[in-house]
Amino acid sequence: MQGGIVAQTVELVIALAVYFLPAIIADRRKRHDILVLALFNACLGWTVVGWIIALFWALQPNPPADVADDVNKKRRLISLSTFSKGLAERVQARAAKRDRARN
Repeated sequence: MQGGIVAQTVELVIALAVYFLPAIIADRRKRHDILVLALFNACLGWTVVGWIIALFWALQPNPPADVADDVNKKRRLISLSTFSKGLAERVQARAAKRDRARN
């Protein structure tokens, strides 16, 4: 009787480990979004597709920490570049107009 309880306990532990394998892998890989991934795994892991998605997600590299800051910096840089090009074109156009007016 006790051998059956031990075997069932071991089977339960193995089943839970396999079920939460994506969350365990994400934790070992030090993912920043481990909580979201573990919740996704817990809620949708019972479907095969949800478990596969969670596993794929766990195996992906960490996203950059400051994605929003990077996007804002790139936008500012592009805006500054566009402004600089426009300003240079306006200066050249005024200089050409001034040269034509002198002649």
